[in-house]
Amino acid sequence: MSSTSARPVSSASEVTTGLALMFLSVMFSPLIDIFAKLAVVTIPSAEVTAGRFFVQALCMLPIVIWRRSFADFSWRQSLFHAIRGLIITVSMISFVTTLKYMAVADAIAIFFVEPIMVTILGGIFLKETIGWRRYTACGVGFFGAMLIIQPSFQEVGYIALLPVLSALCIAIFVLMTRVLSHREDPWAMQFQMGIWGLIFCAILLFIGDGSGSDLFDPVMPEGSAWFYVAGVGAMAAIAGIFGVYAFRAAPASTLAPLQYFEIVSATIFAWLVFGDFPNAVKWLGIAIIMASGLYILWRERRFASKPVSDTSEATLAP
Repeated sequence: MSSTSARPVSSASEVTTGLALMFLSVMFSPLIDIFAKLAVVTIPSAEVTAGRFFVQALCMLPIVIWRRSFADFSWRQSLFHAIRGLIITVSMISFVTTLKYMAVADAIAIFFVEPIMVTILGGIFLKETIGWRRYTACGVGFFGAMLIIQPSFQEVGYIALLPVLSALCIAIFVLMTRVLSHREDPWAMQFQMGIWGLIFCAILLFIGDGSGSDLFDPVMPEGSAWFYVAGVGAMAAIAGIFGVYAFRAAPASTLAPLQYFEIVSATIFAWLVFGDFPNAVKWLGIAIIMASGLYILWRERRFASKPVSDTSEATLAP
């Protein structure tokens, strides 16, 4: 979760197609976390993350071959891709670790401060013009996140801050992707991301072998654990593909608000699978985060400023 934005839309049918594909993307995205939460019970976080990258890259490989995207690989940018791979690895391991201790809906809701972080970092590093209204909305959004983090912090301690770290990594990842995305094929970029992520996970698992760490000490999956790990990667690939084609069919400014539906779908899936359901205070925090994020998107759209988070790879977030 690359092209910087979708091409101009020429018909209402394309917008409808884009909306339908984005809806499917946000419906499949929470399943990544459902499978990850099931897998991390018996498998270390780095191994679950490695499984995701492996299956995701494997799913992308036929598309990369069919599109002849290997020709678009920029090997001179390998260091850049490696840094992106390292950042996404840290983000995924942090989020998967969170899922071991926190409810899926709570973790995803906290993670959705990511668009707010992209807005702030874009203003600082990419010199985006960000007015006081959007900065105020960012502050309100962080307040909403604190309403979720505070009770979670009492329950699980510093683990409750890991979704914030994950969101920060994804925000940096999105900004780096934007710098490179106008020069490279989105499928090639996603494939390289998976390969580099897999390499970094392999290094961490090699170092952690025999350490007893529930983050880095590899184990041999047994029984249904194989299915859970495969499910993480498969759902990530499916959600990513739907997201890419959604952004190709319709403007990002039209699709972005739908991404917040992921919080709702995550809550439904988590309730069905684990029986988890946010309390009233957490629902208030979720509502504030969604409202602040949607306001930021509305301001960007109203003033025709290109959203700094406008990349199709953003759909690959946890």
